[in-house]
Amino acid sequence: MHEGTDDVSKVVLAFSGGLDTTYCAVWLREQGHEVHTVTVNTGGFDGDELALIERRAAQARAASHTLIDARAELFDDYLRYLIFANALRGDVYPLCVSAERVVQARRTAQHAVEIGAAGLAHGSTGAGNDQVRFDVAFRVVAPQLDVLTPIREQGLSREQEAEYLKRHGIDIPLRTARYSYNRGIWGATIGGGETHRSDGVLPEEAYVLTAPPERRPGTREVLEIEFAGGVPVAMSGQGAASAERRPHGAGAGAGRAVELLERLNVVAGRHGVGRGMHVGDTILGIKGRVAFEAPAAVVLIAAHRELEKLVLSRQQAFWKRTLGELYGALLHEGRYFDPLMRDIEAFLASSQQRVSGTVTVQLLGGQAAVLGAASPYSLMNSDLARYGEGSALWSGAEAAAFCKVYGLQDSLLAKAARAAGGAHAAVD
Repeated sequence: MHEGTDDVSKVVLAFSGGLDTTYCAVWLREQGHEVHTVTVNTGGFDGDELALIERRAAQARAASHTLIDARAELFDDYLRYLIFANALRGDVYPLCVSAERVVQARRTAQHAVEIGAAGLAHGSTGAGNDQVRFDVAFRVVAPQLDVLTPIREQGLSREQEAEYLKRHGIDIPLRTARYSYNRGIWGATIGGGETHRSDGVLPEEAYVLTAPPERRPGTREVLEIEFAGGVPVAMSGQGAASAERRPHGAGAGAGRAVELLERLNVVAGRHGVGRGMHVGDTILGIKGRVAFEAPAAVVLIAAHRELEKLVLSRQQAFWKRTLGELYGALLHEGRYFDPLMRDIEAFLASSQQRVSGTVTVQLLGGQAAVLGAASPYSLMNSDLARYGEGSALWSGAEAAAFCKVYGLQDSLLAKAARAAGGAHAAVD
């Protein structure tokens, strides 16, 4: 695989209808290519937006435009594992874009193969993570095709791109030119001038999914979220039908989960839940900063994590947290196709066999607070033991013996330190 435009006729472009990809469509056509645009819907689009994207493709005079709905695939192959993993990059960011890019790149490449294209194109810059995710997926799925990246190759500013499009009769609104948006069912990311500084504060009007403080309800809203095998299947008594409540969101259950996510984004978003700023290491090795809005993801991860605390063993919880963090990191860094990811997915899926039950969550003032959880697999049985009170599982004498044996090594270490150091030995 190599970059360039020589000897490439039919090119398939991953197309969002935004500034960068619209520029790519026009520029590639001006270079003599037959450009076929593909929009892979991973959520966040309404009918008007999809119609706008199609109009943009027509304005750019694309040879064809194809819309692929990959929302169920996104959940079934990616998002359910992020829920299983409780994946939060830097303990705050729920990886809104990482999984979506793999789906978009994979489906775009598959379409290119199907129509006999000679090249693939994307609108990523040379500074971010997306270029790596697209390049890697393109190489895996369609290694025989050339990859064209006009934005990366030319290094243009967004203002230069907007001016170029104006000369070709396409006017991208100023708001779109000022901020870069990536929006899907797992949330939205926002990039712009403020995110290029470590102390920049995003203006209120930049947010798209979450209500500003003055428009949030003044009273709390309490939700009950049901999980089956680690997968969210119902919310406040509505959502997946009982027939679809099966582990791991298999088959048609993925479509039900998508509906729940989309609804939860609206419900939690009106309370301002899910906003955040994330600073972290990019794949290229520099620090990056991004604003995000992920109402559904933030609520579901908090609820799922609380339910796991109730049903997993101590060692399960430790290793799932360890491997879950690794899974999120590898996905974020464009390593989805590494066989290790399938190994971790198998572990994560196995760990969810008893993660079934309901979690009560309160939404208020931009925060989601978990109020409680219940599960038929709960390891917290008040009939047998209450922390700090008494237990029917052991006697007081047995508890005293346990405490003595449990602290035996510490006692021996302290005794050895005193013997070696005399009367003035200090014991930390």
